[in-house]
Amino acid sequence: MIAIPLPFVVALLLAILAGVLFFRREETTQSAFVFIALCALTTTVVGLRWTFDYSLFRLIQPILASCIPVTAWYCFSSAHKRHQFKVWHFLPPIFVTLASFSYPFWRPPLDPMLTLLYVSYGIALIRASFKTSNLPEQVRLSDIDNALKAERIAGSILLMSAMIDGALAVDFSFFAGEHALIILAIGHAILLPMLSVAVIMMSLSMAPSVNEEASDQNEKTTSVEESKDKSQHPLTDDEVKDIIHKIDVLLSTKEVFLDPDLTLDRLARKACIPARQISAAINQVYGRNISQVVNEYRIERAKTLLLSTDKAITQIYLDSGFQTKSNFHREFSRVTQQTPSAFRRANMKS
Repeated sequence: MIAIPLPFVVALLLAILAGVLFFRREETTQSAFVFIALCALTTTVVGLRWTFDYSLFRLIQPILASCIPVTAWYCFSSAHKRHQFKVWHFLPPIFVTLASFSYPFWRPPLDPMLTLLYVSYGIALIRASFKTSNLPEQVRLSDIDNALKAERIAGSILLMSAMIDGALAVDFSFFAGEHALIILAIGHAILLPMLSVAVIMMSLSMAPSVNEEASDQNEKTTSVEESKDKSQHPLTDDEVKDIIHKIDVLLSTKEVFLDPDLTLDRLARKACIPARQISAAINQVYGRNISQVVNEYRIERAKTLLLSTDKAITQIYLDSGFQTKSNFHREFSRVTQQTPSAFRRANMKS
């Protein structure tokens, strides 16, 4: 029986996954496709490098490895409208490329460089996921919790990948690479697929972009507010009250929470208020994030439908603005400490 090295098996699975995303041709999964294709290519090169030990693969491997944290950051930053992908993010891969090609001449410290790169982006992702005033604006509000978890998972995996790079450096320094295959198997057979799943979770949580022409007027007004937002001055009590009033009108009167694709960015456009200011005001007044507040409006609608109609729970969560049953049940339990079925049974009139 022919034995296929593990990296090639993982690369094949990642390539299939990338193909599925490619043929879906969805706007929000394009960056995930690029990332997973990169992971598949990297894993393939790792397999070729350790199977055939060609110098070309030894040259390419660190270059591809340096692109992974940068591309992961791009995938997650695309969910944060304010976090534009800066040109300087290309500098680490460029520097690693130059160092790889010049390796025979001056032996640059590639392993420490890669370790530092993974640590830096890992910490950056984890920090971004814990900033309550910096929620991902392009993610559906019902999916923000899952998106933030994916961001933390990705950051943690990058940190673990840095440990893998460090372990490889130690292994080659003290054991002549005796354990390199085992270390690489852990890194590329476990961590890369997990990182790919985290990226997919984020991409599937993002809502498709709205028609820009339809919201030109809102954008003009919002652009004026954005200039204020750049100063990042603390909101006054009057500003907070005004923001809360506008959001309450949108949620209570216009019932924008019924839109399952509602994002912080869309809410900001409708309110003509910068997203960061909305997050800050909501956190200050309610002590919760905007996702939880919007979902509470949806739960109130669901409670009404549960008691006033005979609709199936599946139809009720769709009619309340939720897109998935899991999110609906999680939020319903958070708000009421009951499942929807238990709530209906306990409150139905005899």
